[in-house]
Amino acid sequence: MPRTKIAGIGKYVPEKTVTNDDLAKVMDTSDAWIQERTGIKERHYAAPYKETSATMGVKAAAIAIERAGITAQDIDFVIFATLSPDYYFPGCGVLLQRIMGMREIGALDIRNQCSGFIYSISIADQFIKTGMYKNILVVGAEVHSFGLDFSNTGRNVTVIFGDGAGAVVLQATEKENQGILSTHLHSDGNGAELLSMMNPGFHGGIHLKDESKKAAPPTELYGGVFITPEEKLAHDFYPNMDGQSVFKKAVEKFPEVIMEALQTNGLQPSDINILIPHQANLRISQFIQQKMKLRDDQVHNNIQQYGNTTAASIPIALCEAWELGKIKEGDLVCLAAFGSGFTWGSALLRW
Repeated sequence: MPRTKIAGIGKYVPEKTVTNDDLAKVMDTSDAWIQERTGIKERHYAAPYKETSATMGVKAAAIAIERAGITAQDIDFVIFATLSPDYYFPGCGVLLQRIMGMREIGALDIRNQCSGFIYSISIADQFIKTGMYKNILVVGAEVHSFGLDFSNTGRNVTVIFGDGAGAVVLQATEKENQGILSTHLHSDGNGAELLSMMNPGFHGGIHLKDESKKAAPPTELYGGVFITPEEKLAHDFYPNMDGQSVFKKAVEKFPEVIMEALQTNGLQPSDINILIPHQANLRISQFIQQKMKLRDDQVHNNIQQYGNTTAASIPIALCEAWELGKIKEGDLVCLAAFGSGFTWGSALLRW
């Protein structure tokens, strides 16, 4: 059975750069405070009314397709990962397919937040290996800035996130020392509310484990349950995060799922040429590096310049590392992510 290789890769980040000092002008924070806790110095924000997850995804995809030596007409399946779609529905996959003038191919939308790209390439890998598709476009794109709370209430979350997009074209390879070796996916819904944005949605609070936090039922049911008055007061329509709990779980599951990939293939951490972790927090990445005894040249981080771009984070970092010459043919590359859900996963591949 053939393996799946990355045939082309591209990234796009918006032109507008927002520094920590810029955020300090609108909320009680500082450059020193943000850097100490996250490692972030700046991030990029999309242009309102001009850029969306779909349009940024198209720009990253165009680069990946060109580098793969094919055209948009050659793509036979699209997988689009985002938590910030242009519309509540339909998803961004069909919007990208329309903008790029592709054939009437399948388009799949993935809602696995920070793990979205790992989940996407795992799914694509199965399609490629079985021969169902030849050229799969996988896109991770996010516009967080349109939905963040820029008051003091939301600052702990808002300072972390940025906008951007990354994309890869996946194809089959017959080379013995090339391609995806394995992928590993996990979830634990017990922590779902610890990192979440509960609205817009139909839940009305019914899924919360803590009964005391249930939202009051709406007085009218004319279109389903979206945002109740109580939820507006609770800021449930903004992202919320229990940072300490998320950090604790992330530093446990990141090394665990990386080791799962290595052990599956009879390898060890010292065999890794480069680890591309999801850019959630520089402190998490540093913890993982120290625990796995990896050198600085074995880990690529760019959260300092881009912030956390969720599903776009790994493809942006992977593309940047490749463009910088940090990834060469035959290198062992490990991708790993942990995020809302909770979901986490890893992918091990030979470049």
